Amino acid sequence: MTTALIKKFVPHYEQIHDSKVRASYGILAGSVGIIANILLFVFKLTAGLLSGAVSIVADAFNNLSDAGSSVVTLLGFKMAEKPPDFEHPFGHGRIEYLAGLFISIAIILVGVELFRTSLQKIFSPEEITVDFISGGILLASIVVKFWMAAFNKNLGKRIKSAAMEATSVDSLSDCVATTVVLIAMGVYYFTGINVDGFAGIGVALFVFYSGIMTAKDTLQPLLGQAPDADFVEAIEQIVNANPIVVGLHDLIVHDYGPGRRFVSLHVEVPASMDMMEAHELIDGIEYKLRRSCGCEVTIHMDPIIIDNPKLVLMRESVAQVIAKIDESIHMHDFRVTKSCNGFNLIFDVVVVFGFKYSDADLKKKIQADILVLNKTYNAVVKISHSYM
Repeated sequence: MTTALIKKFVPHYEQIHDSKVRASYGILAGSVGIIANILLFVFKLTAGLLSGAVSIVADAFNNLSDAGSSVVTLLGFKMAEKPPDFEHPFGHGRIEYLAGLFISIAIILVGVELFRTSLQKIFSPEEITVDFISGGILLASIVVKFWMAAFNKNLGKRIKSAAMEATSVDSLSDCVATTVVLIAMGVYYFTGINVDGFAGIGVALFVFYSGIMTAKDTLQPLLGQAPDADFVEAIEQIVNANPIVVGLHDLIVHDYGPGRRFVSLHVEVPASMDMMEAHELIDGIEYKLRRSCGCEVTIHMDPIIIDNPKLVLMRESVAQVIAKIDESIHMHDFRVTKSCNGFNLIFDVVVVFGFKYSDADLKKKIQADILVLNKTYNAVVKISHSYM
């Protein structure tokens, strides 16, 4: 059913990096969410008023808030589609992340209000009328919400949308919430014990926790999270596929919203290569990356001497020294200049965040170890951090 809806309402649905296509996905998800949640609200509110169960009424208003969240999803994707302008030269793609954050906040607020109402019912319980119509409505809503969770999960994975992932979690939490309410009704029907308020507390805590977790997920891209590993691997494969390329480093991904990623990296090429030829090579790689990965790319060219046996031996010796310190760190931009007492070995070392040595201590250790290797070597080291 999901695939059929996508094919019918999302033109060119395979072009997920296109802002207009993403907007169509968002409109589809938002429209389905609005219709389904309003219908669930009406049926659950009816069941709650008939039975007198506060947990059902609360669950109904939770669906009404979900309908509001679906409106936010729809508007968020539509606004994210807006092209760049003078005030926002990188586009409006991050509005999609803000929509996901808003949904998360709505989930948290629903959890807080449900907790307050349920607490009142524990101290002032009211009689519950259990009937099969109310139970049937709740059972049907669980099925609908489970389908909605799968639907939004599917769309979220297709276009890698944090907002849709948040909506999916919200729908799944509703499944759990309604199941707990149904169990509470069953307990009252068979034992006469009113656990409506306690069931509401359990639902509230679960909804609140779900909101916190989805808020965390939607905040990550806004704060500047590390890029997706598959995306990085795809870039590296395209760059390294060229036999002329010696290596790459300093890969940085700037995320301005889905489909609006800007990539910068350094590509090492033989220093003996003709400059015009090297420029054509870099232009070709940039074109392939834009076409295959859907991103804007800027590549800096680093010339590397690979045909000087003495220099190659120096580089290999330094690489071995660094590997003995820790295999997770690596070196690039190696070059040598003469000094009055020997040679200056100039290079950069990349370390991960939270490395066991501070930058200053690592630099001193590398310099000391290289001096042991050869007293005529003066290591000029620059420490940088991996953004991957």
